[in-house]
Amino acid sequence: MRIERANYLEKLIGRKHNGLIKVITGVRRCGKSYLLFNLFKEHLLSGGVPEDHIISIAFDDRKNKALRNPDACDDYVRSRVRKGQYYLFLDEVQLLPEFEDVLNGFLHIENLDVYVTGSNSKFLSSDVITEFRGRGDEVRLHPLSFLEFNSARNDGWDDAWADYLTFGGMPYLVSLKNDQDKISYLDRLFRETYFRDIVERYKVKQENELGELVNIVASSVGSLTNPDKLEKTFKSVKNVSLSAPTIKSYLDYLEDAFLLSHAHQYNVKGKKYIGTPLKYYFEDVGLRNVRLNFRQQEEAHIMENVVYNELVIRGFQVDVGAVDIVEKGKRKRIEIDFVANEGSRRYYIQSAFAIPDAQKRIQEERSLLATNDSFKKIIVVGSNVKLSRDEHGVVTMGLRDFLLNPGSLDL
Repeated sequence: MRIERANYLEKLIGRKHNGLIKVITGVRRCGKSYLLFNLFKEHLLSGGVPEDHIISIAFDDRKNKALRNPDACDDYVRSRVRKGQYYLFLDEVQLLPEFEDVLNGFLHIENLDVYVTGSNSKFLSSDVITEFRGRGDEVRLHPLSFLEFNSARNDGWDDAWADYLTFGGMPYLVSLKNDQDKISYLDRLFRETYFRDIVERYKVKQENELGELVNIVASSVGSLTNPDKLEKTFKSVKNVSLSAPTIKSYLDYLEDAFLLSHAHQYNVKGKKYIGTPLKYYFEDVGLRNVRLNFRQQEEAHIMENVVYNELVIRGFQVDVGAVDIVEKGKRKRIEIDFVANEGSRRYYIQSAFAIPDAQKRIQEERSLLATNDSFKKIIVVGSNVKLSRDEHGVVTMGLRDFLLNPGSLDL
């Protein structure tokens, strides 16, 4: 099944011939190889690039086993490059020993444009770009956004949203029709791929505790937390001693593999970041749900995770807003779900599964209005309400409009 990843394809196209190594990163099985070897290759061919000017090596293919030798790989690529512009695609590059040195050497070939992907936790490390000494250009790929997911399925809103809310947006799931097959796929992916990579890379001895930490974070998506709080949770709920520094390391491992990401608290009026606590969100809600055996399907929390992911996919830096107010003579801190920034643009966003009455609306608007500034303020509601703007300038839009329109924040 063909899935268009137009946003990411445009990023690769825009980076052609920039003199850097294009590094496609992202959680495993989110479609990195498909983006490069199918979509981007089609773009090059349709633009008149001769097929023999595209050098492709998949290091996980046994026929290329000999090329896993760094010197053999270097010799092979150099022997293929002649006159004219050439393009090099390397897949599963972590299977190539000393790949950093090899790739940096290719940068000296002026008519060679280099693109690489990889699929284990070493390559997926969020600091992989530093391996290329400032000469890497990262394109971060995510699982399918709801818009991509819905376009591939072509279902009605209700069915598509229910499926996405439950099983998430890993591309392979689009081809699966049976719910049990989806569950089995996600479970295998988490246990045999992500979890195993982390354990082996970091030589984790307390595997059970790492698994419990994943479950605790999964069950409290959207809640402020930090390693100290999690340490207390382990002692009180799990009756297990796991130190805060160890928990911090485990959280870093999970973020390094792109399974989790965090949002810091930002004091809107004070214009400064608050160290801790912070919020953690899952890269894919299906992966979150399978860790809990689909037991905790709180739509409000999962919706918040989806809204966060959508903002990140659109290129925003996303924080949790904090606003200090004085109420009945006492100072109080209230929260804005998301402060989304991109350059000079800023949006304050509340994720509200439902607004059943005026009191709930007042509650949702309270922190937005307390900012006392002119940035746009938006409430995204789970039901498909009609887009509206009230007398305070607060925009209310339905989740459907938000997810299906990439420009929805500017409506």
